[in-house]
Amino acid sequence: MKKDKLQYSFLGLLLLFLFYGELNAAVKLPRLVSNGMVLQRNEPVTIWGWADAGENIEIEFLGKVFETKADRNGSWQLELNAMAAGGPYSMTINDLVLNDILVGDVWLASGQSNMELQLRRVMDLYADEILKINTDQIRLFRSSTRENAENEQADYPDGKWLSSTPENIMEFSAGAWFFAEKIHQSQDVPVGIISTAIGGSPAEAWLSKDKVTPFLDEWLAQGKKIDSMRAAYIKEHGEIKRYNWGAEVNKNDHGAGKWSKDDVDVSDWPQISLPGYWTDKGVNFWNGSIWFYKEFELDESLAGEQAILRLGRIIDSDSAFVNGTFVGNITYQYPPRIYTIPEGVLKAGTNKVMVRVFNQGGRGGFVEEKPYEVRVGNEVIDITGDWQYHIGAELNPPGTNFGGLAFRPGGLYNSLINPMKEYPVKGVIWYQGETNAGSGFQYRQLFKDLIVDWRDQLEKPALPFLFVQLANLGLPNKQPVENGWAETRDAQRRALELPNTGMAVAFDIGEWNDIHPLNKKEVARRLALEAERVAYGNDEIVSSGPLYESMKAEDGSILLTFSSVGSGLFANNKLEGFQIAGEDGRFVWANAVVMSKNTVKVWSRKIKEPVAVRYAWDGNPAGSNLKNKENLPASPFTTED
Repeated sequence: MKKDKLQYSFLGLLLLFLFYGELNAAVKLPRLVSNGMVLQRNEPVTIWGWADAGENIEIEFLGKVFETKADRNGSWQLELNAMAAGGPYSMTINDLVLNDILVGDVWLASGQSNMELQLRRVMDLYADEILKINTDQIRLFRSSTRENAENEQADYPDGKWLSSTPENIMEFSAGAWFFAEKIHQSQDVPVGIISTAIGGSPAEAWLSKDKVTPFLDEWLAQGKKIDSMRAAYIKEHGEIKRYNWGAEVNKNDHGAGKWSKDDVDVSDWPQISLPGYWTDKGVNFWNGSIWFYKEFELDESLAGEQAILRLGRIIDSDSAFVNGTFVGNITYQYPPRIYTIPEGVLKAGTNKVMVRVFNQGGRGGFVEEKPYEVRVGNEVIDITGDWQYHIGAELNPPGTNFGGLAFRPGGLYNSLINPMKEYPVKGVIWYQGETNAGSGFQYRQLFKDLIVDWRDQLEKPALPFLFVQLANLGLPNKQPVENGWAETRDAQRRALELPNTGMAVAFDIGEWNDIHPLNKKEVARRLALEAERVAYGNDEIVSSGPLYESMKAEDGSILLTFSSVGSGLFANNKLEGFQIAGEDGRFVWANAVVMSKNTVKVWSRKIKEPVAVRYAWDGNPAGSNLKNKENLPASPFTTED
């Protein structure tokens, strides 16, 4: 009896050991290698993952079997043969089965907020089109991580492949979606987008450890400087107390919890005309909270209906109330304010809008040339004009705020690019530069370094890299000036010196009052034109506007030669946007005329011996109109080194 028990116990332990052995030997895959993934066509594809050291790995895909073993660290990878576009397919990796796999073209979409900006943010322009999207042929992978990692990460913490269905589409990058749609139409293959863009990110954050050292050294030195300032402050004043500026404003705001209600008395509140900046209208208020009140009338037939409150764009943050009901808030200045007024809130007769605005410095206000209205059914009620206002609390941000070092150089490469570098892609689309604007001369090399770096890391030296030049922003200057935005555009143009690059010019399709212009469809179209040439080898297509090539001083003028002129420079308009300078480097507005298919003559009676020309050299170079006959705008440039 004891012998039988001993045998059973031994057998149980053996089964338990084998069971746990099977658990430990289970294959783990990166997030990208999952159900619904899109694999790159026409080139070998790497599939990789982790298992126990020495574990046998077997992949079955499209009728073929691929085998390897995990190395001593438990890592493994296999290279699959190149495949034609198609699907959906299934893949078996040991005991794991992945379904709904497509083979097509995969593009990496990265940069900062103009690439990150989602389709839900551009509904004003494309609502009818977006609401009809429903396809599984264009897919997105995006992780929620915004980690600024110190070390290279092997995988994303989350994320999955999403089809372009009504349930998912609002989360797609607008620029990436419209680009992918163009590629899908032109190539007739599935398209996958790996989206890694992070708002506000500088180019330095996207460099790998092989390129980032000088920027990281500077970043660390800045950290030491801040730490020494903090130490000096503590020595003189004692420990720095945690300071919550927003909470302090709330504590001192007379209207907090009161003026948002429906019965607030505003009879003694002064008036202000909106939209606009309140400091331009005589309100001397910079930091703290300020309340704005507006009434509008509503017909009885629309009472109780769900509605939309549009509050354009507000600097810096706001909370909005209608008839005492909270309808929404935005915590920073850039997103459009589109708030839903629930059923039952609106009433016949007079309705009340109250908006509380927080501002932490600089000019606060309601940005002009944006929609400020209530939309009920088919009726649009304009709420611009006279509002009433009351300052809630004035409170400067703390002087002891030593700030922070937001993006670690290399940090976003570590967390967002390193995990996908084994995953083959067709190319990169990149929209970034706003954060680096003002360091244009440094950006000339930095941006080129980034392109070369990614090609090295992805082991594709000819990887197509397409990017968007900065859009127009701000009011146009009446006289030629030095401009950091223009310097950065020129730095971007010079990256075209690298092979297999392409640039979408955007200074003519932005918005003077918004760093996030909505017209992402035209940006994507121009990127897709460059993709046709750079990534798909269509040498017949005219994929960009004129690009400055060379200059020659001649008889008191400068003759400019351009490439990428297509059918020729468009010559039916008076040319605007040219500046010219002599030896003293002082630029003045210049005359310009098209001389031939690819040349422009530039001169000014004020400059007898010109040495340099600039074109569209401003944050908002309004009126600059050089283009080719294909209606693609010329890139801004300077002939200076």
